Amino acid sequence: MATDPETLYRQLGRLIETMPDLTQAPVPAEVHHWIARAYALVVEVGNSTDSIFFTVNVNNLDTPTRHNAAHQITAIVYRAFALAEMRAPAGAGGAFIPVGNSFDAFAALSKVLQTATKDVLIIDPYMDETALTEFGSAVPENVCLRLMADQASCKPTLQPAAMKWAQQYGTTRPLLVRLAPQKMLHDRAIFIDRTTAWTLTQSLKDFATRSPAEIVRADDTAALKIAAYESVWASAQVII
Repeated sequence: MATDPETLYRQLGRLIETMPDLTQAPVPAEVHHWIARAYALVVEVGNSTDSIFFTVNVNNLDTPTRHNAAHQITAIVYRAFALAEMRAPAGAGGAFIPVGNSFDAFAALSKVLQTATKDVLIIDPYMDETALTEFGSAVPENVCLRLMADQASCKPTLQPAAMKWAQQYGTTRPLLVRLAPQKMLHDRAIFIDRTTAWTLTQSLKDFATRSPAEIVRADDTAALKIAAYESVWASAQVII
């Protein structure tokens, strides 16, 4: 049974995120496992030429040309990812951000935040001032921005940044901040207008800085996630 385009896109994104060093000799067992998964997904994308060349280059990993073979395998996987991204439903796949692409990370997150018309709730156990200094301005004016972090693991820079934000913007850019009890937050997520849910693979402060990151629209579980975190929000400690 063929994999649906959105699932294939996500699987290739996660495959790239876990890409090992392909130049190791001899090739370790865990790298063989990654290669097998990569081959299956490349075949699923349907480019027969790339499927053939993938196999050829895998066979060359145990030869003196292994560095070139590794480069070719990497290029094939990224081509497969690009094709899967084009076929995925618009907005459904979210975005995959390669490591170090800070502007792409900002643009992708801003695109999500800008869709709000009434309310944004950001969940991030390890939240710091970055939620406001880098992404807060992407929320449209007059839309309430709510931030919820873990009271034990959030960074001390969050509260003073929130105070200064509220002092400067007042009701033009309304802000509410709360801290949930320790280990109550199990996701990093953005909820738009209490109807749409997006999950993040990393905290905002580290998004795509040290490893690839992904934004995924959680249509199947949106209602459950939103209800669960609204319940946590209702009893969380009020900061502002």
